[in-house]
Amino acid sequence: MSSFIVLGAQWGDEGKGKMTDYLAEGADVVVRFQGGNNAGHTVVVGEKEYKLHLIPSGILYGDKLNVIGNGVVLDPKALFGEIDYLQGLGVEVTPKNLIVSDRAQVIMPYHKVLDALKEKARGKNDIGTTGKGIGPCYTDKAERSGIRVCDLINPTVFREKLEANIEAKNQYITKVLGGETLDFESIYQEYRELAERLRPYVEDISVRVYDLIKAGKKVLFEGAQGMLLDIDYGTYPYVTSSNTIAGGVCTGAGIGPTMINSAIGIAKAYTTRVGKGPFPTELDNKIGEWIRTKGHEYGVTTGRSRRCGWLDLVILKTSARVNGLTSFAVTKIDTLAGLEKIKVCVGYKFNGKVIEYFPASLEDLAACEPIYEEFDGWDDSVADARSYDELPENAKKYLKRIEEFTGVKIAIISVGPKRDQTMVVGDI
Repeated sequence: MSSFIVLGAQWGDEGKGKMTDYLAEGADVVVRFQGGNNAGHTVVVGEKEYKLHLIPSGILYGDKLNVIGNGVVLDPKALFGEIDYLQGLGVEVTPKNLIVSDRAQVIMPYHKVLDALKEKARGKNDIGTTGKGIGPCYTDKAERSGIRVCDLINPTVFREKLEANIEAKNQYITKVLGGETLDFESIYQEYRELAERLRPYVEDISVRVYDLIKAGKKVLFEGAQGMLLDIDYGTYPYVTSSNTIAGGVCTGAGIGPTMINSAIGIAKAYTTRVGKGPFPTELDNKIGEWIRTKGHEYGVTTGRSRRCGWLDLVILKTSARVNGLTSFAVTKIDTLAGLEKIKVCVGYKFNGKVIEYFPASLEDLAACEPIYEEFDGWDDSVADARSYDELPENAKKYLKRIEEFTGVKIAIISVGPKRDQTMVVGDI
């Protein structure tokens, strides 16, 4: 039995797409367990670049089974848009290599309308949502009014549930949020067509994945976003609406914890985040802009520029604890090449004390002052390294400090966006 989790150890955008693609080569199955098409993964294969949002990164290998779990909120239009996009690039996507959970919640047009109108109503207190309908869909799931994939592909059940939802949502949209009425019949007909196209992909993924693990297949569970965007352990309310941490695998894929062997956290060699909220090591200066430009720090899904800062080891230590990480994959150390001095945060000064954990309160976090250690930098030759021994000595010292502080070994080091700019230096 061999299964493992790949997830983001910071605020997302750590390079999970590349790492999942790289690790998928040795896996039989890749399972996406949470989130929606608000996620964005970029994978570079040779000279081709692929941008994925819903479909697991293992799809770029023709012999892998890719699974969209019940913890994912599924926009059928986005799914088939992505399938068409991949097929246009020569990637085969069929029910033989992609299956979708019959328990996944479906994003409907009213979810996107609600997302936009509620975000507008928040004014200056907006969350920075992507507008994809993710939050409202998870809201319906929690209040037990959602439409699941198994409902969507049952015409009678779908009509009944959609009628009730459209009536309730129209009241809220028009009378509270000042929006326009949605038409039931046009939505019903459009989604009936989508349902028939989706039907061949639908399966009870918990049964399938369980049987595959029992049969000795290697299963990779792929997370979206990052640990600090988790609905419980992230910088609430500036978070996503699902559990991005390792525990989300069990609920989002229907697999018990004893069936998971290890968890690898993907971490950038520096820190980035998108949107509002405290960011202790943020560099709102020329160095921050330099990192943003060199690292191409702009969102795959939104195009928004990312805030950049020094590596925060308090975050990585917190992520190691919450996720039970067995190893790290450190990406983008090539981005830092060229800086004379590089800093890392090894603690926060808070209320006269030094803490090494991430506080729940955003007000407390905003009051935290980072404590830094400084390292000598390295040059661009780091991008040419293909083994640990070929790395610059200063880069090795930097990586060693990450292991010492977090108590978690580094298993993979990435020195660029391509598959061959990746080196395995330990067990996952």
